[in-house]
Amino acid sequence: MNWLALLALSTLLAACGGGGGDPTLDGGSGGGGTAGAVPSTLAIGLLNVTGQVSNTISGSAPLTVRALVLDKNGAGVSNALVTFTVDANLVALTPGNGTALTDAKGVATVTMRPASNAVSGAGKVTASVTTAGVTVSGDANYQIAATVASKASISVALLSATGSASNALSSSSPLTAVAAVKDQDGKLLPNALVVFAADNTLATLSPSAGSALSDANGEARVILRPVSLAVGGAGTLTAAVILNGVTSTSAINFVVGATTLNFGNIVFDTPSLDAYGSTQVSLDVLSNGVKYTDQSLAVNFSSSCVAAGKATFANVVQTANGSARAVYRDQGCGVSDVILATASGVTSSRSATLQIAAPQVASIQFYSAIPADKSIVIKGQGGLLRSESATLKFRVFDTFNNPLPGLIVRFAKTDENADIGLSPLYGTTDVNGEVTTSVMSGSTPLSFRIQAKIDNTNVSTLSDSIVVSTGTPVQKAFSIAISDSNVEGWTIDANGATPSALVTVAMGDKFGNPVADGTPVVFQSNIGVVGSASRGGCNSINGSCTVDFRAQAPRNPAANTPATVCNGSLGSSDNPRTGVATICASTSDGTATPIFAKTNFFISGSSPGTIFLNGGTVLTSGSVVNDLGPVNWNVPLVFSLQINDVNNNPMPSGTIVEVANIVRAASGGVSPATVQKTFPDRSVPPATYQGTSHLVTITSPAGQPCTPGVATFNVNVTTPHLLTTSYPFKLTFTCQ
Repeated sequence: MNWLALLALSTLLAACGGGGGDPTLDGGSGGGGTAGAVPSTLAIGLLNVTGQVSNTISGSAPLTVRALVLDKNGAGVSNALVTFTVDANLVALTPGNGTALTDAKGVATVTMRPASNAVSGAGKVTASVTTAGVTVSGDANYQIAATVASKASISVALLSATGSASNALSSSSPLTAVAAVKDQDGKLLPNALVVFAADNTLATLSPSAGSALSDANGEARVILRPVSLAVGGAGTLTAAVILNGVTSTSAINFVVGATTLNFGNIVFDTPSLDAYGSTQVSLDVLSNGVKYTDQSLAVNFSSSCVAAGKATFANVVQTANGSARAVYRDQGCGVSDVILATASGVTSSRSATLQIAAPQVASIQFYSAIPADKSIVIKGQGGLLRSESATLKFRVFDTFNNPLPGLIVRFAKTDENADIGLSPLYGTTDVNGEVTTSVMSGSTPLSFRIQAKIDNTNVSTLSDSIVVSTGTPVQKAFSIAISDSNVEGWTIDANGATPSALVTVAMGDKFGNPVADGTPVVFQSNIGVVGSASRGGCNSINGSCTVDFRAQAPRNPAANTPATVCNGSLGSSDNPRTGVATICASTSDGTATPIFAKTNFFISGSSPGTIFLNGGTVLTSGSVVNDLGPVNWNVPLVFSLQINDVNNNPMPSGTIVEVANIVRAASGGVSPATVQKTFPDRSVPPATYQGTSHLVTITSPAGQPCTPGVATFNVNVTTPHLLTTSYPFKLTFTCQ
């Protein structure tokens, strides 16, 4: 530092105060500072960026705070920690903690700036150092000069596509808006946000947000285009930029000229189409007689065939190089189609007619019948689920197997004398190519077919056969059957989920045809339960219906109880035999006389009652052995057993009869090995014992020499419910 600066700084330090000592800021009269010396004085000074003494600070002009620490000999104290303190609301220090070490000359410095651009006023900075419990300090006053915010400048210009200045805007001549941004010193200002605005009824901006950042040259750009081809008038474009909270703007006027556009002719690559053919459709957009290529326009196409779903064609096509092109594809329209084109900004529409050939008829097919089983009843016999008429549906197809609408189809009976009605005699196919007619039964059962023929062609088809039957049951064609004739149920109830047997009624009309579906049948039983929880009967399907029978109480009914049509004046008494059940089924043909039938079957016991040996001897079970006497070793013994249940009826069907536990003999088997299905005896008077007979064969052991002696075995009788009764036997083999 030159001597003038030192003199000025010494004068300022003397004015600002501080500790005593040598005022020479370069380290006193001595040379280098003394490390570890005890500070005696601290002098503080303020310097601007040029090193001149100053006490005025601003955002653009920070101050350096300089503290000189001297010992008692006037020598600088090095490596001493100096702490600077200020009003943080006014200024900020760098480094931020406000501390610095003295250098070799005893000098420590920090930088001081205003806390913000908005702050103003005066304050004091204090520097202090403490060593060995001794603190010395100094301070200096400063003032803050208000910061003047910098302000940007902006200018906007409009340029044509060639880069020359222009304010004439049209659809064919968009303009580029260029905003030049500079700071208050006239320097280019990059990365500044510029916002453009214009009358949105006249022009649009691109990008649509209307904003852009200035580039390295300080320029921001947007594209200006007319809102539409037809718009005209004058407007103002404004560009604005904000810097340090200050907004700068610039504006420029422009004029919009309307563009007149019209359509050329619609051109078809193929002016006449075959059915289901296709062609390209082309249309030019013109301005002053030449293609308009400045921007792409949306051309709207429409036609009646497309609207009806009989052709495909793009609804909206964008122009490319001034032309709109799309492919029209016929889907069975069959008539000339008018193509209409419109577009926003084009003065008028354009239309053209495309000739389209009608599809050719290929076939007519029988499609369906209601009722689906193609069966109706004779006139006067209709009712629930019984129809006296049928609806027949046919479909017409073209050569591409697509349905053909609008064709007349005529109907006729293949047998002109068939006793049926037919109406209507002709019809027109709908959009699905469908046409229907109805047939009505007469008084005669028969089978017939209907012909459908396309008018003015040789294309025809036949319906499936339709059957007319009486549909009502007759007594002679009413029968009842049960799936099991000897049910195990005298002492055992049927499982609720598994019936003991199924009872089926079959019904026909007087012509031997099944009755109409839905014919109701009711059932009654004097033993057990017949039918279901919801109803005691069933409705026929294809002439028959089936219900469950469940063995349970009652098992000993009173005579002809319950009273039924089967045991009434038109029928006969129920079978009175113990263990025989009677089920009655009945229906009606619509007259006062019921139609009915009944069936008898056994409710068999689960253990044998009486077993006859060879038709005479009654067997015993348990521990008493049935002795068959002497038997020749070389001659098989064959004997019969008639097995009756506790009511002298057959054992349950499926009961197994077998030889078991045989000793010193061999079994030749039992025939039949199971109890067969057996219905009650209808002879008068009926047999007392109606059990089934089984042949049992016993032989000597195969391949062994004659050995006289006693052989033993059991005959076991096991029912379907696995209840077994055993009968012991013995015989004596002889060798003679």
